[in-house]
Amino acid sequence: MTASWQPDFERLVDEHQSMVFSLALRMTGDRGLAEEIAQDVFLELDRNLRKIESEQHAVNWLRRVAMSRSADALRRRRVQGVHLWVELDEGAGARSEKSGSPLGARLERLLATLPEAQRAALVLRYQEELTPEEIAETLNAPLATVKSHLQRGLKLLRAKAESLREFVRGD
Repeated sequence: MTASWQPDFERLVDEHQSMVFSLALRMTGDRGLAEEIAQDVFLELDRNLRKIESEQHAVNWLRRVAMSRSADALRRRRVQGVHLWVELDEGAGARSEKSGSPLGARLERLLATLPEAQRAALVLRYQEELTPEEIAETLNAPLATVKSHLQRGLKLLRAKAESLREFVRGD
């Protein structure tokens, strides 16, 4: 962290918009809602730009706010009685390499069926490649809780994925 680091809003948007959008899309399963969340996150960044101390702080801040806004959107949808069964499009996120295949599409649908906390932990772990400690910091949750969400989420995902065996080579 250098004292001379100055946040550049346009550069931060250019470099991190795909990450923010992808997190929102993975959490909500809705492209339009993910776009709204990403816009909201960057509007919030603009309002808080002076508080950003470094590039890493900016990335962590963007992840935390994207996950929080996504969780808020999911809660609003649940209250309104809307069920989020939306299949993700091919190329939906910056890192959704598998989504163009039948297996990838099925994995996306299965991920969307997980409880919100488990889905959040798994998305941050396997999409963003964060450690459990970094996930705990991002979600403002105890480390033991994050580890539990990861373990339970993977177990539930595996149980739901039994029907995927036909796609897996070597079985």
